[in-house]
Amino acid sequence: MEKFQVSQKAKLPTRFGNFFIQSFREFKLEKECECPVEHLVVFTDKFCDAPLVRVHSECLTGDVFGSHKCDCGGELALAMEKIAQEQENGKGGMLIYLRQEGRGIGLFNKVNAYALQDKGYDTVEANEALGFKSDNRNYSLVGDIFEYYKIKKIRLLTNNPKKIEAMSKYVEVSRDSIVVPSNCYNEKYLATKKAKLGHLL
Repeated sequence: MEKFQVSQKAKLPTRFGNFFIQSFREFKLEKECECPVEHLVVFTDKFCDAPLVRVHSECLTGDVFGSHKCDCGGELALAMEKIAQEQENGKGGMLIYLRQEGRGIGLFNKVNAYALQDKGYDTVEANEALGFKSDNRNYSLVGDIFEYYKIKKIRLLTNNPKKIEAMSKYVEVSRDSIVVPSNCYNEKYLATKKAKLGHLL
């Protein structure tokens, strides 16, 4: 069984700047069924020795609908802005968009977790009440993506020390912080990320 397939390279003009994209189709074996998951990589034409990289897990509610319950949509936009600036400066960068909705529990379960949050649970308590870990994500494909693009060193846009630890298995990592303004709807969410998940906020 193949581990992953890579699409052709295509142009992606955006409001942030002009990029290229490729899709990585990952094959996962679940309950005797091969289930492909398709991820996206957005990248500049050239990279320096240590490009700016954002590993962003899908958040449909934040990324597409602009939900104020999290900081995901704001982080995605800021990451694209920063990578576009790196391109202008001749350094380049990459955004790896992983289809790991709800920290890996999927959209259906994420909405159920949202319902528990409406009753006062924080994000960690809600995931655990549904029988999941606080964070169910897996980053093994990212190592293959770095290898595919021959990237050995990165400046990682993140506040998550666990993500730094995960990426360090594959490349040499230094951190660039990514902080977006909070609001009255996501203050508890951000406080939980800092207190229970160790985020550097």
